[in-house]
Order: sequence, then C-alpha cells, then structure tokens
Amino acid sequence: MKRSRLSLIGLAAVGALALSACAGGSGGETSVEPEESPTFEAGTTMAALAEAGTITIGTKFDQPLFGLMGPTNEPEGFDVEIGKIIAAELGIAAEDIEWKEAVSANREPFIENGEVDLVIATYTINDTRKEVVSFAGPYYMAGQSILTLADNEDIESEDDLVGQPVCSVTGSTPAANLEALGAEVLLTDTYSNCLEPLRSGAVVAVSTDNVILAGLAAQNEGEFKVVGEPFTDEPYGIGLALDDTDFRMWINDVLEEAYEDGRYQDAWDATAGTILPFVDPPAVDRY
Repeated sequence: MKRSRLSLIGLAAVGALALSACAGGSGGETSVEPEESPTFEAGTTMAALAEAGTITIGTKFDQPLFGLMGPTNEPEGFDVEIGKIIAAELGIAAEDIEWKEAVSANREPFIENGEVDLVIATYTINDTRKEVVSFAGPYYMAGQSILTLADNEDIESEDDLVGQPVCSVTGSTPAANLEALGAEVLLTDTYSNCLEPLRSGAVVAVSTDNVILAGLAAQNEGEFKVVGEPFTDEPYGIGLALDDTDFRMWINDVLEEAYEDGRYQDAWDATAGTILPFVDPPAVDRY
C-alpha cells in the first residue's frame, strides 16, 4: 500500500491548560492524494467502496477540534482527517466522501441500517456497543472531564458532581458514567446544547471527554474552563458493520501505517494539535 504523506503543519506549543489563548474551531486540514487503482479481494467491503469511488462517513458537526461544520459547509477536525486517510487508501478523494452528521444517539443505528459505511465521531469503544457494531482502532485515548464557568471555584473534581445537575448527551458513555457517579444528569442531543444551561445556572457543569470540552472552551474564549483530571479512559474507535472482520482489520492496518509514516501526527497537528499536545496513539485492538 502506497504511503502518501500529508502536508506538515507545525505542532502548536499550547497545552490543554492554555485554552484561553485560542478561540478557534477545529483548526485546519491536510491534503492527501488518493491511492491510484487500489486492488482488493473480490467481495470485500474495500473492493465495493473502491469500485463505487465514494464512501459515507458519519461524524460530529458540532465538536471543535474533532468534528465541526466549517465555513465552507464541510466538516473539519481530527476525526474528519482520519476519515480522509482511510478513504484515500481506498482510492477515494476527499471531495468524494459523503459526510453525514452523527450524534451520540444515532451512531449505532446509522451503522446497523447501512446509512453510513463508517462512523468516526469521538466514538468510545465499549462492550455494549460491540454487541451491535464492530470497531477498528482505538486511534485515540480520551478521558472524561468537567467543564464549568470560568469563575466557578466550587467544582474541582468528579466528586463535586455528586447530587449536582450536570449536562451531557443522550446515548453517550459520559452520561452513563455521570448517572453511576450520582449526578443529576440533564440530557440533550449535542454537547453544544449544554452550554446555555451552563451559562444560565441550570447545571453546574458539562461533562464529557476532555478533548471535546477543550474544543468548547477554546471556541468560547474566557467563558468556560476545564477542571480536574480525567476520571475515565475513553478509547475512540471507528465504528463499522458488525462482524465485517476483513474491513476492520484492513482499517487497523491503515491506522498503523499512518502512525508510522507520520500521517496521523500531521492530521493531529493540523486540527486538535492547535490546542492540545500530541500523545502517542494507543495500540489497535486485533480482537
């Protein structure tokens, strides 16, 4: 498989604690040339997609740094760039990807119903989800954290959320974690919809993965802050049809090659890396 390098974007020397210095969205994007005339075993998903010359990928449209609808009416962010890397190895150019908005509650139905070929949408791998969909990866390890108003001095860790109203998203792992913790969970469909209840005092915090919260804080400079240390491990995976082992293993191969040849870090540097420090990707799961 040919390894095409993405254009290098320098890693920003800004960590998660310096979010207030940047009010941007998902960052830039990279360019990658699609593989010319790739060949795959007949009958595989890879062969079908390569022949079709297009792929449908579900991603978030409201999460800065990972998946955000950009000013050109195309999504941008780290998850989007990972999708482009996979598509390119199928011979599919970025402009031939069909992006479909995936919110936390519809990711499994989209895959099960065949509405998308892949979901790359800050999608935590867990055993319950693996009963109905398969996952390639993980390609990133996040952790659940807490977003509060910038002047809030009362919330410092997950222990301070017990018995308190906290906003999260329907169908998400963070929402289930909050319920187990003993918080009073206000559910909505997207994390951006949690910000107004936080502003108004209807909730004391928003809780989800640290990288999502970092993007929201950066996009709303000076209003919010991320507090405490991550209190869970959230391995992000690429969702696909249950038991499509050949496709899953092939995507894992693509991810590992992208780790090795720099395309993965280039994608990070151009998007989430404008705010967050780079960390080595986790090993893919060959289950």
